[in-house]
Amino acid sequence: MQIEQCLTEDFHSFQRAKPEQHSCQKAIQEHIHEVNTGKMERPPEAIRMEKSTSSCFLMERKTHVKINRKEVMLAKLRKSCSCTPKKLKNFVMDFLPVLRWLPKYQCKEYIWGDVMSGLVIGIILVPQAIAYSLLAGLKPIYSLYTSFFANIIYFLMGTSRHVSVGIFSLISLMVGQVVDRELLLAGFDLNDDAPPALGDGSLQNDSQSNTTAFNLTISGMNAECGKECYAIGIATALTFVAGVYQVLMGIFRLGFVSMYLSESVLDGFATGASLTILTAQVKYLIGIKIPRSQGHGMLVITWINIFRNIPQANLCDVITSAVCIVVLVTAKELGDRYKHKLKFPLPTELVVIVVATLVSHYGKLNEVYASSVSGAIPTGFIPPKVPHFNLMLRVAVDALPLAIISFVFTVSLSEMCAKKYAYTIRANQEMFAVGFCNIIPSFFHSFATSAALAKTLVKTSTGCQTQVSGVISAMVVLLVLLFLAPLFYSLQKCVLACIIIVSLRGALRKFRDVPARYHVNKVDTLVWVVTMSASALISTEIGLLVGIVFSMLCIIVRTQRPRTALLGQIQDTSFYEDDLEYENLSSVPKVKIFRFEAPLYYANRNYFLKSLYRLTNLDPNLEAARRKKYEKKEKQHLKKGDHTTANGLGIGETTLQLVPKQIDFQALVVDCSSISFLDTTGVNTLKEILKDYKDLNISVLLACCNPSVIDSLKRGGYFGKDFGSLQEMLFYSIHNAVQFAKDQKLPADCSV
Repeated sequence: MQIEQCLTEDFHSFQRAKPEQHSCQKAIQEHIHEVNTGKMERPPEAIRMEKSTSSCFLMERKTHVKINRKEVMLAKLRKSCSCTPKKLKNFVMDFLPVLRWLPKYQCKEYIWGDVMSGLVIGIILVPQAIAYSLLAGLKPIYSLYTSFFANIIYFLMGTSRHVSVGIFSLISLMVGQVVDRELLLAGFDLNDDAPPALGDGSLQNDSQSNTTAFNLTISGMNAECGKECYAIGIATALTFVAGVYQVLMGIFRLGFVSMYLSESVLDGFATGASLTILTAQVKYLIGIKIPRSQGHGMLVITWINIFRNIPQANLCDVITSAVCIVVLVTAKELGDRYKHKLKFPLPTELVVIVVATLVSHYGKLNEVYASSVSGAIPTGFIPPKVPHFNLMLRVAVDALPLAIISFVFTVSLSEMCAKKYAYTIRANQEMFAVGFCNIIPSFFHSFATSAALAKTLVKTSTGCQTQVSGVISAMVVLLVLLFLAPLFYSLQKCVLACIIIVSLRGALRKFRDVPARYHVNKVDTLVWVVTMSASALISTEIGLLVGIVFSMLCIIVRTQRPRTALLGQIQDTSFYEDDLEYENLSSVPKVKIFRFEAPLYYANRNYFLKSLYRLTNLDPNLEAARRKKYEKKEKQHLKKGDHTTANGLGIGETTLQLVPKQIDFQALVVDCSSISFLDTTGVNTLKEILKDYKDLNISVLLACCNPSVIDSLKRGGYFGKDFGSLQEMLFYSIHNAVQFAKDQKLPADCSV
């Protein structure tokens, strides 16, 4: 039996109604009587009588058919397990969206934009792939493999037309941190120029970690596998596990996990990781050799080592870095300023790499000045290899944040592009796409990928129409892989570091937005600062976890200590607002209106009561205790035969003077418009104040309750067993409740 809130403007006006309204009143009373006696199956949800007419209105809740969840689940299971030719075709078409849109490809309209954007992205991809290999701690050839396979697979499986999927700085950093840690545990020297440790007899077999690494190479990898081989083995195992996580999340529809990564958390994480990336590249900028720091506090330790080794800086690398940064930054700023006049962005990175490679080669900078160079980059493809299972077990935990970050960036960019260009994506399919962009390439010596914001923006600005542009970009990378890779032998690492650092401009510029962010929302700014600091000063993975936990704590704190207020009436209206926030509000005589701007649940119960007692200046428990204490004294006086009370009043006068405290209201209206839900504690709290104030002859009226709150109150027995008093306790609006309270008779013992 469902009963809803009362819309009665004035319950007692029924008794003062005009004669023509009495019939309506009688009909309502008969209707309620039928409900209470069981003669009517469904009660009125609300009752309202207009004073100016003789019409009355009954508002009833809709009857919701109960769904047998077990039967629904079984039906869905039977449907999903059935196999028909049509269903199989739809499954294949959904799994490979390219089969839907490619036959409808409008070649004349789309081909020019796709080719242009594909060529531009391909030109950008090559230097970035080589540069980001420094972040991942791997050779440049593996970055090129990653860029090639990611574009091909996303072309087949992705639902976004504009997203550029491939190598991404933050993902490369997270991969590189895991690779460095495992190399260190295996006994390798993290120095970039150190000779291979494994396989040349330098490995200490008495160390447990070293023995494990050696056994791994014997059981699943080549016995001659050295540092480079072991590093890519770790990276591919990590990538495979991350892809499996993403596919499983897609199967079980766990995409909601991304909701817990707010914009402030993601921005803070990206900025903190950018500081870590910048710090890791400084040693290449100035050409010093310092150990690659691992573990918590890597940023601080690295800067300490940098300052200690500054005297060893390579002057050639310093000059090259300064020139490259000036050229890159200037070109980027000019490109941003005149982007509306340019048909496509300037390929500055490629020009810098070509010129720097020529200068390094013909100037023999490596031989003469000992400048560190990229080294030999082989052509062609290495035979595919299954990622090692034992290595997967070692990196299973590290793969989880990698999978979540990769998915979140890809889906958020996909949704942004879809909204801008008026089409839809399927988030679940995006999870499958990015998952297989990790699983399949991991067999071909590639590491984790994600959508990249900078390349996506370039892609959209150069006329991209579909993911055919991704195939064009892959062909450019393939050209480098097959023929041009050896030409980058003399490319200085400091040039690659400059490309990486300049690419971080967008993330580092977030520091300029802090004042504006603080002005908009102080709590979000605090979340950003905490996430950024933890990501930079502790580690990227822990920083992400800290950001998520801290943002959730902020939400909890907000609901634990929400805004509370006493409301006053806007003059000559039926609206009420916060008395402390607005001028010229009039208080309602004998009525207090209390607003609580949060759900009422176990965590904020005490704050609700304290705020209510403080704002109304009345704690009913203390007041009841005073009365009991005073009544006890009165009884003692009567036993002694004293006919005067402790206040010197006669017995007949004590009725109005039980306690010295004055109570200036006879009704409390609780504005429930901001209370989205009640738990058991919340219902019990409202029942408690109802009882406590009733003992003081003060009515408690609820206004503006939503259906969820009303259902909770009914299940909790707030309105009694038969809901007979609901119409005197629950109101559609604050004004209805106030009008009802005004017409109540003032109890004799409530005034002073």
